[in-house]
Amino acid sequence: MDTLIFNEKDYKKMIETAVNVSIIGVLILCQGLSPIRAEKIAQVTAPDFDTGQIKQRILNEISPEIRAKNFDTLVRQKYPKAVIYDVDEGVKHIKLTKYYNGRPVKINVVEADLKLAKNLELTPALSSDSTLKSRRSISTIAKNSNAVVALNGTYFKPQTGVPLGTLMIDKKLYTGPVYDRVALGIFDNGFDIARVQLNAEIKGSGQTIKVDNINQPRMLSTYVLVYTKEWGRFSPYAPKYGMGLLVEDGVIVKASANPIEIPENGYVISGPKSVLEPLLEKKDAKLTVSTNPEWKNVRHIISGGPYLVKDSEVFVDMTAQKLGAIGGRNPRSAIGYTADNNLVLVAVDGREGSSVGMTLMELANFMKSIGCTNAINLDGGGSTVMYVNGRVVNNPAQRGGIPLSNAIVLSKIED
Repeated sequence: MDTLIFNEKDYKKMIETAVNVSIIGVLILCQGLSPIRAEKIAQVTAPDFDTGQIKQRILNEISPEIRAKNFDTLVRQKYPKAVIYDVDEGVKHIKLTKYYNGRPVKINVVEADLKLAKNLELTPALSSDSTLKSRRSISTIAKNSNAVVALNGTYFKPQTGVPLGTLMIDKKLYTGPVYDRVALGIFDNGFDIARVQLNAEIKGSGQTIKVDNINQPRMLSTYVLVYTKEWGRFSPYAPKYGMGLLVEDGVIVKASANPIEIPENGYVISGPKSVLEPLLEKKDAKLTVSTNPEWKNVRHIISGGPYLVKDSEVFVDMTAQKLGAIGGRNPRSAIGYTADNNLVLVAVDGREGSSVGMTLMELANFMKSIGCTNAINLDGGGSTVMYVNGRVVNNPAQRGGIPLSNAIVLSKIED
């Protein structure tokens, strides 16, 4: 009979492998991770082998009590001089003051572990359920959304309230991107951030026509735009030398250069007559819409710009996203997430003696300093306003904040 002899190195390797296999199994069963993702989490090199650390990691994943305690400790260590409030399970509101060149900046932060906050849902919210052309206070938007936390969202056209940039709610695309600006994708199990482009087209009469945008103001007369019922009751006038086509149930039923009433079961295509006229041959039309990146299974998208943090590094691409007008020291709003997929919302007060605001670079460095691996700037200035548990917690120039087009909210999930 052969005798197997194990030295200390072999024994350690065998134990290490057994622990890793166990961790992979636990994480797959308890967290629904793919085997590849679980294996990456479980990998431990021999010199760093620490069963206590591994045990803590497993307990953090499967024990809500330990996870809550670790989250509480994390937040208190991260914001040592801040005032910290419990908002809801897994949600903290942090108030702090930083100094830049001896001048104060007041900051409100909401950080949330969404695995603990299981009774809350993160989603963009419009000021109106029926039209994009609406503006309301953040308190009204929050109350209508049953929200415990709300922060002003993407840019919007002040005269009308129409969001300027990509906005998707519950997998429905309300508006398309502007200048391919950066956006946050919200998934059931995490987030992603990227500059988003629209991939949309109309097929009909043997033709394929590129759609330049959806429910956005016209930038060029050559653009082909689509307007859905969320735009309002009527589409805009067609551009010079253009036309609008009314589509109902996949059939073109009307052509006109004047505003057209938008149906519940269709949309209006508006663009150059020379481009759209071929569709009238068979009068069939099919609209297909996607984004680049494709972001399969994305539930919500809210845009902003510019980037603040990208892949754990400060990255401010203000010029590339045509946002040169928002430089300087101002009130700021931002959204980001950490390596553990904790949500981070930030509102910075400015334009007052007690809080002078931040530059984009200062905001980017702050977001990185509090652990964001990716973060983007949201609409700021007079729009910056944060709502927590029934009240506005920052100090906007207009009491309660100016009327907004949209917000990003943490809302109670209805049973």
